[in-house]
Amino acid sequence: MRDVSRWKHAGLLALVILAAGCSSNSKKELPPAELHDFKEEVVLHKEWSRSIGDGQGKTYNMLVPAIENDSIYAADVTGVVMAMNRLNGDVTWKKDLELPVSGAVGVGYGLVMIGTIRGDVIALDATNGEEKWRARVTSEVLAPPASNGDVVVVQTQDDRLIGLDASTGSQLWQYDSTPAVLTLRGTGAPLVTNHLAIAGLSTGKVVALDVRNGVPVWEQRIAVPQGRSELDRVVDIDGGLLLSGGTLYVASYQGRMAGLDLESGRILWQRDASSYAGVAQGFGSVYIAGANGTVEGVDERSTTSLWSNDSLARRQLSAPEVFSSYVAVGDFEGYLHLLSQVDGRFVGREKIDGDGLRARPLVDGNMIYVFGNSGKLEALSIK
Repeated sequence: MRDVSRWKHAGLLALVILAAGCSSNSKKELPPAELHDFKEEVVLHKEWSRSIGDGQGKTYNMLVPAIENDSIYAADVTGVVMAMNRLNGDVTWKKDLELPVSGAVGVGYGLVMIGTIRGDVIALDATNGEEKWRARVTSEVLAPPASNGDVVVVQTQDDRLIGLDASTGSQLWQYDSTPAVLTLRGTGAPLVTNHLAIAGLSTGKVVALDVRNGVPVWEQRIAVPQGRSELDRVVDIDGGLLLSGGTLYVASYQGRMAGLDLESGRILWQRDASSYAGVAQGFGSVYIAGANGTVEGVDERSTTSLWSNDSLARRQLSAPEVFSSYVAVGDFEGYLHLLSQVDGRFVGREKIDGDGLRARPLVDGNMIYVFGNSGKLEALSIK
């Protein structure tokens, strides 16, 4: 087994530099941008709120809830897993795994899937929370496992992809990749289709495997490491992958954002960008939360910038999400910001969690779900 502690240390080091605002070239780093008043056009109404244990905990975790049908599932860093009715917040079941959760929550085909910092993968019955199986993988799991009903795919911190039998948890295959020398702490969650398992790696590559046997189908480089120092050469794909139709959307840190053809991996369009949070897509546009705090809307046909809003500079943004006619993004002070998809102006803002918002917001129908770092899960609608 590789020296996992080395990768953990490297990831934490890069994260500290990120949090300090490493995009600045000045010797004295600028503070996070202050928020300014604007004309509020949209009012968010709280439908319900729940506390999910200790939330993200004291270390840098990216625990994201998951929605399936009328249920929303969430987990905290200590292993508390909850299933709730997404419409009213009523708790369906609650289970305490008493394990250090670091990859959560994956849901699908009757399973709720959790990964731990010890390399455990636990599958629970989505209807009642009973444990179906657990498996051990090569290193810590920092992103939700994914499933197509037959195979559960897990991405580990050491850039391995592992296929587990969805019924039993037994290992079916393993794909090995050499991680970058220095990485951010985290991995994007893999995507699984009927025949492909797709993942972004710390080397700036996206790989697609045959989900049945783990054999590579295609590989595409999104970012080329550049610069003299190892810090300059960090090009992790940590924000996750977004699949819409036959197009795969991806962004890397200190690299590019791109749209890929799902079946072949061919680059359909690309543009220089730097993000550790990820992208959202809607109405022919792609929205990115940059590492420097800039939110940008890009026309995916011409790759030209439609608008750019830098008023949230250095505020450690979450991944963006499309909500109605708006782009929603959270920040380190716990504010949820709504920007117009048309021109990027602020149209609404709501304070959710004083400990910050790190996880990507979730949207289902006319509701947006926000999981704060302290463990507050809140459902909101537009009033």
